[in-house]
Amino acid sequence: MALVVRAIEMRDLDGLLALAQLTGGGMTTLKPDRAILAARLDRACASFAAAIAPARRDYLFVMEDTAYGRLVGVCAVKAAVGLEESFYNYRIGTLVHASKELDVYSRMDTLYLASDLTGSGELCSLYLHPDYRHGDNGKLLSKSRLLFIAQFPHLFPDRLIAELRGYQNGDGASPFWDSLGRHFFKMGFDRADDLSSLDKKSFIAELMPRYPLYIALLPQSAQDVIGKVHAASAPAQRMLEQEGMYFEGYVDIFDAGPVLQARVRELRTVRESRLAQIAAPSSAFASAAAPATAPDAGAALLISNTVLSRFRVIAGAPHFSAASLPSSSSSASSSASSSLLLAPADQALLECGPGDAVRCVALEHAAGARQ
Repeated sequence: MALVVRAIEMRDLDGLLALAQLTGGGMTTLKPDRAILAARLDRACASFAAAIAPARRDYLFVMEDTAYGRLVGVCAVKAAVGLEESFYNYRIGTLVHASKELDVYSRMDTLYLASDLTGSGELCSLYLHPDYRHGDNGKLLSKSRLLFIAQFPHLFPDRLIAELRGYQNGDGASPFWDSLGRHFFKMGFDRADDLSSLDKKSFIAELMPRYPLYIALLPQSAQDVIGKVHAASAPAQRMLEQEGMYFEGYVDIFDAGPVLQARVRELRTVRESRLAQIAAPSSAFASAAAPATAPDAGAALLISNTVLSRFRVIAGAPHFSAASLPSSSSSASSSASSSLLLAPADQALLECGPGDAVRCVALEHAAGARQ
């Protein structure tokens, strides 16, 4: 098995649709609608080609099992949200009611409809085929986007967010939506989510109340899931928190899933990734018929090329000419201070060769490291 995460291409529409059909609903940015996905693919290809303004770009990546020519995963990072259509969340706040005369003090948690996160970059659309949910495959897929940001930080705003899918019952129902949203929207959860995915979000402002909603007045089943993630998204939440992303009291307006956020410059991958140069292979590598390590075999590093239009990421364990990763660099134009030996098959996956620059970062988060 030889896995690579790469920039999506126009030929990938059928594979993308097949993955979207497996998600089971609730993923606003990955609806199994061919026309919607085709439009998004067009924008993604234009983004990698730098054919549209940076703030409008939507970078969509796919994981390919090259041994079978099969797409097995998808993920994305949007350059900015809310600049073309309104972007809403609930912000958890507090209201205090007090009376000195009656000696009463009451502190109540509330939900405010807010667009505070407008302009942030967004990690989204993460999905891995069930057959590939083992080893380091999930880390390769999820963290590939962060290595892309580390390579091209000038293309993104200072803040990055990730809206995680909210809790659902075993039958797919959303306790939060059933207790709140359906009373204002007069439609099912799936229909409202579909409209949101079509960027028809003006209906949210038109139908939602403008005043704070008291959380204590919601049914207990709804209160219990505010900020609670869908079971399938729990591994992604842990990985993002290890990168330094955190919950700051914003939740999705439909299912109350948590919104994580962080400053781009504080993400572990951005801080710790380094540039290196591929060295001429030794005879041992030259004779290798397969990658040095498979992505699910305990590989040590994520490695990417440095080309925007054909960005690619693999997991591998190359040998450095120095004892540690090369010195830090923040742009593709910076020179690499160390060289590494990379198997020919891995070079082919990255579409690069001796003398080319690659960006590397440790796959695992070091215990005790600053977050």
